[in-house]
Amino acid sequence: MTLYPEDIEIPAGLTTPEFILRPLRSIHNDRDYDAVMSSREMLLMWGRSDWPAEDFTLRQNLDDLIRHESEHIDRVAFTYTVMNPAESTCLGCVYIRPLRALLTNLGAEVGAIESVDARAAVVSFWVRQKRLDDDLDKRLLGSLIDWFGREWQFSSVSFRSNSDDTRQTRLFELAGLRRLRTIALPDKSGHFYIYG
Repeated sequence: MTLYPEDIEIPAGLTTPEFILRPLRSIHNDRDYDAVMSSREMLLMWGRSDWPAEDFTLRQNLDDLIRHESEHIDRVAFTYTVMNPAESTCLGCVYIRPLRALLTNLGAEVGAIESVDARAAVVSFWVRQKRLDDDLDKRLLGSLIDWFGREWQFSSVSFRSNSDDTRQTRLFELAGLRRLRTIALPDKSGHFYIYG
């Protein structure tokens, strides 16, 4: 099942004076890879996973981008690169996924999964580690909240964080989002949080 209705146009992106969002494509590989590897330690914590590995290659990154592009075309998930206005530097990434799939992958209770509409989206995002010092993540979140309210037609939009990422969790709370779900990870310490 698609996440986004076939008869509704997918937003082409978002342009602000500070950054541009475009659908992530294979042509962005070099810029995306540079952003990923320069922020590797932060991303390991942000995703609570082993991605990206220390030996993660440009070719592996390209495979990821090809997969994201295919998901976008098939309307099952959407990934946007965050670029500077000149589109010469990748500043981060925005992922839009089905909330049901995320809850399933995290091992949420069946009742919690079944209570979620199939067109409910969950958003996660990151910015380059060095751009956290100037609060780019805060400004990106504000733009995303506005963008989803104006241009997207999901049944609901929520944001994902985790108990290790205290900065992003605090960012969501300062933006007026409230924690809707806490999902314990059975094989790890900590939790994933869903804000809306």
